[in-house]
Amino acid sequence: MPDRIIEFTVPKGVKSGRADKIFSAEFDDISRVRLQKAFEAELVTFDGEIIDKRFKVNRQGVLRAVLEEVVLGEGPKPMDIPLSIIYEDESIVVVNKPSGMVTHPGTGTGEDTLVHALLHHTNGNLSSIGAPDRPGIVHRLDKETTGLIVAAKTDRAHHRLVASFSARETYKRYTALVLGTPRKTAGICDGPIGRHSVVRTRMAIMAMGKEAKTDWSVEHSFGGQVALVSCVIHTGRTHQIRVHMSGMNHPLLGDTTYGYKPSRLRGIDVPRIMLHSTELHVQHPERDEEMEFVAPLPADFKAMMDRLTV
Repeated sequence: MPDRIIEFTVPKGVKSGRADKIFSAEFDDISRVRLQKAFEAELVTFDGEIIDKRFKVNRQGVLRAVLEEVVLGEGPKPMDIPLSIIYEDESIVVVNKPSGMVTHPGTGTGEDTLVHALLHHTNGNLSSIGAPDRPGIVHRLDKETTGLIVAAKTDRAHHRLVASFSARETYKRYTALVLGTPRKTAGICDGPIGRHSVVRTRMAIMAMGKEAKTDWSVEHSFGGQVALVSCVIHTGRTHQIRVHMSGMNHPLLGDTTYGYKPSRLRGIDVPRIMLHSTELHVQHPERDEEMEFVAPLPADFKAMMDRLTV
């Protein structure tokens, strides 16, 4: 992976904050180790002046960092893990991901990620764009989230799919079970999302966050205690639906990170965060054709709804 230059223009009136935390919030795909090395090598500047990670940014200006080339180890190996394939051709493969499967390798993961399974299924025929531990990966689903995810088998397909996602030309609809029932039957959440200033594994709605938009509608109410909600996301921020629904005081069932309390549903065991990628529309990277995919609700989701109906 060659050197990468990242820049962020700090807006006027910004609240004082450390340079390293601002970078982490704005570029959540950059590892802390790589950013730390840039500071140690004096490759980080603010308005042209070299700064360290403790530098307090309290005015408008340009943060710039040169991230040195990363020496990569051996990539993930193919593993014979069953997959539910929704669609596949020479360019793409669409999978109905199960709960518990991580999308790609990372710190603390094993050899049971979607990448490991796809490498086996495709005989290694995945795009080489991006980090070597993420072949074919165009977008991600959280570990406990089930449903549709598309991967690229060629570099050309990868480039075109990434461009399509970035231009918001895709349609992504999720189904969620949330605590309580919203007063309105439908609405829009558009609070900007950024990394939490204290708990770095969490995201939060914040003024300095990135634009985020979620359309939601209530499909069914289980006695006011729980609601089945359909969410269409126009942006792809980390934990977007989880953060937006929590911001409405309706956290997803099982999502203790964003406010769900098991005591609110006594006697009902929630197996995971109840979120499913139900519908995905993408422009085929090689053909002038919109592809529409649908994944039915998984068994544990249906079982939870049956339990709530009783």
